[in-house]
Amino acid sequence: MTQTQTGLPLVSAGELRERIGPRRAFELIERALLDGFDPSEDPARVHAGAGDGHLLLMPSTLGDWVGVKVASVSPDNPARDLPRIQAVYMLMDARTLTPRLLVDGVALTSLRTPATSAVAVDRLAAADASRLVVFGSGPQAVEHVVAVAQVRTLTSVRMVGRTAHRVDAALRELAERGIAAEAGVGSDVPQADIVVCATSAKDPLFDGSLVRDGACVVAMGSHEADRRELDAALMGRSFVVVEESGAALRECGDVVLAIEEGTLTEADLVGLAPLVRGEVARRTDRPNVFKGSGMSWEDLAVAVGVAPTL
Repeated sequence: MTQTQTGLPLVSAGELRERIGPRRAFELIERALLDGFDPSEDPARVHAGAGDGHLLLMPSTLGDWVGVKVASVSPDNPARDLPRIQAVYMLMDARTLTPRLLVDGVALTSLRTPATSAVAVDRLAAADASRLVVFGSGPQAVEHVVAVAQVRTLTSVRMVGRTAHRVDAALRELAERGIAAEAGVGSDVPQADIVVCATSAKDPLFDGSLVRDGACVVAMGSHEADRRELDAALMGRSFVVVEESGAALRECGDVVLAIEEGTLTEADLVGLAPLVRGEVARRTDRPNVFKGSGMSWEDLAVAVGVAPTL
């Protein structure tokens, strides 16, 4: 852990991954919900125009800790050989609001998003689910494979992507991390026990009628109300779990557009917290969908894992 010029300790991406791996991130997300945290109490994500892009501000409070992630989105950065999204996380103690720690925000996101999905998968997928199909080939797609492998024994992993060389790169990274995978196609969906969508798609990735009853589908590729990875028909015939209904109605196009098209209602949405606490359970007579957009409490729950002693 290094010191910044402000004197605050800085947890780098590498150190965060060493100290909190996928399994520990899963446990931290799960524990926050089992301990009674209500995601509806989480402040909404704030979008603010800034310079040539915009900022995302994500504050939260969990017990003794307060935190905020500041993420910048600059669409022109790839042409400058800079990341499109950059982020930093500040952790504070709740009693005095004194800054205690800075954490690499991009690395934090890469841990908490798949960990949250894995918490849902652990409840929504059959106990013997072993065949995974992933749409996407970027970092989140890879991390979701790793996270799902923590909660289910996978015998088949197939990656579906638009660009062959990116899929090949994802397969190599998974192999280096001890997970065998191969390139897949959309027609693999009917055989899948678990389907993960981790893309930037604006329109549905596949025909939702291909998903079997009892299968588990995760969609986490966007937090915009006009973008979706799953079609309205699939949403309408599924048991639909969201992080929290208010956030889903603000940010989840898969939910918002299905409601607009009349296949889904707000009353159909089930929160992740009651699922984790055993108040509701997966269905075998229909698909089980988890739609996540990312919430502030998830960053904080994982960041607390590297928190200093108060």
